[in-house]
Amino acid sequence: MRRALSRSLLHHPSPHRRLLPSLPALPIRQQRCYNRPHRIDAAKFPAPRPPASPHFICGPPSSHRNALTPALNSPTEARDHPLHSGVDRISISAVLVLLCIGYGLQTAWSQPDSQDPARDIFTDEPTPDDDMAQQALPGRPGNLTREQEDKLLLLWTKVLNISGVGDPNDTDPKTNGIEGGAAQPEPEAEQPKKKLGFWSSKKSSSSQTPASPSANSAAAAALDDKYGQTQEYFDAIATLTPEQLHKTIWNMIKFDDPDAVMLRFLRARKWDVDRALVMLVSTMKWRLTEMHVDEDVMVNGEEHAAAEAEKDPKGFMKDFITHFRMGKTYLHGVDKGGHPLCITRVRLHKPGELSNDALERYTIFILEQGRMTVRPPVDTATVIFDLTGFSLANMDYTPVKFVIKALEANYPECLESILVHKAPWIFQGIWKVIKGWLDPVVASKVHFTNNVKDLEAFIELNRIPKELEGQEDWEYKYIEPVPGENDKMKDTATRDKLVEQHNKNIAEYDAATRRWVAAKGTETEEGKAVKAERAQVMQKLKESYWQMDPYTRARSILDREGVIQGAGKVDFYPTKAPAAAAPAPAEAAAPNGSS
Repeated sequence: MRRALSRSLLHHPSPHRRLLPSLPALPIRQQRCYNRPHRIDAAKFPAPRPPASPHFICGPPSSHRNALTPALNSPTEARDHPLHSGVDRISISAVLVLLCIGYGLQTAWSQPDSQDPARDIFTDEPTPDDDMAQQALPGRPGNLTREQEDKLLLLWTKVLNISGVGDPNDTDPKTNGIEGGAAQPEPEAEQPKKKLGFWSSKKSSSSQTPASPSANSAAAAALDDKYGQTQEYFDAIATLTPEQLHKTIWNMIKFDDPDAVMLRFLRARKWDVDRALVMLVSTMKWRLTEMHVDEDVMVNGEEHAAAEAEKDPKGFMKDFITHFRMGKTYLHGVDKGGHPLCITRVRLHKPGELSNDALERYTIFILEQGRMTVRPPVDTATVIFDLTGFSLANMDYTPVKFVIKALEANYPECLESILVHKAPWIFQGIWKVIKGWLDPVVASKVHFTNNVKDLEAFIELNRIPKELEGQEDWEYKYIEPVPGENDKMKDTATRDKLVEQHNKNIAEYDAATRRWVAAKGTETEEGKAVKAERAQVMQKLKESYWQMDPYTRARSILDREGVIQGAGKVDFYPTKAPAAAAPAPAEAAAPNGSS
């Protein structure tokens, strides 16, 4: 047997003959050899790819491939080639099988050493540690891998330090913001070429001297910074006090689980802690110095705008309240997954009719209202752009860019899906432009629906408003601010007491988080105890927030409709009668379906 096999391998100048002594004895069967060429369709049966290690090949891959398939080069050679005998087919097949096994082992063994597999944030199945994990999506509180929790811990360390409430003895640059600036990454140093070892591969040899994680993070931030947030981060650190950052962060958190907020930024930046911190701090600067979200937009609200509009019918606030009265965008109902629905009737928009500043303020107000309505395990919303009756006269790229930036840069991980409904053919060219501005992750959430049947894939038919040809007998009607609805905000003494208590709870949560950081997470008994303490303080934070909410936030249409109720309860289909509506000025009212 071995003598016959040796004769067959003489036609193949390959180093694999050394495997011959280990082959098992194979039965010899006499078979006829037909002297005609074997024509093989190379497109359907391509030659096998050679293994990467030079110990399995002698020369370049092309010569190795030709050594295995010389009969394909010439029909004349194929007639006399030993591959036509049965025993040679079996012999070569056995050799190839052994080569495949060896290559598989070589590939597996040559992978660079990794950390504990249980810490792989992308492949591990998280281990539930409480009831929340049974419902929470991956990467949310209660459903974190070990690695994800470590990332969360490091982000909290940095956030506490830059906001002035961290460990005063912590001087490690790695836990005090990000390292470096927005400089370009250093060029890669040339590595000396080395001969690959028996079980080595090019992949493992090229990673002998990896860059530090912090250097990689800074380089990634510099190279992948669509909205210039790295520079915004350093501007914020230079111009805002730690107290301002701390207050703005907690104003944004409101009644949410603080961990859930931090995890939004981590998921948005693919668990890169430095980039998540850059995004968080730049968002705080945007909220505080550009949009004045918590000091103006949500504090003054609709009642203030309506009053100012009466004083100045051509002013900024008049434009702002007009958006509500015409119902350009409204929040109503949920989709099949329980995500709040935000519906925009694009036909109602006329470029230049109202100021862009008023439209941006209105957009932020709607986004903040949407945040007020999500409850775990739901943490995202679905947006419907209703293009019924759309024409080029309604197209305005400026607010589109503003909305895209807000969703991608300042409200991370808040979007479940976007439904573009009844888009006319003229929208095709517009969509090509808009899609180029979108992050691929956001673009993947866009779906086009042409009729109510398509909408049913996302929303129950009895919860689709009749305006969208559904069965829900509901239509948008703006309820004007009710006189006196914000009187509690005038009670500054009570407000100050409630704010003081909420701030004490924040300080208690900060202290518990510092102990959690010192315990290095929840692996130890001390860490588990601190985790339970943080959960208790978080509940106190929610309660104290809703106690002070009527004294610090102006009532909105969702409050008047009964959607947002006391103590944080949300009912998208309230049964109680809404607040009495004050009559809207005749010139401001617009028909719900008008264009």
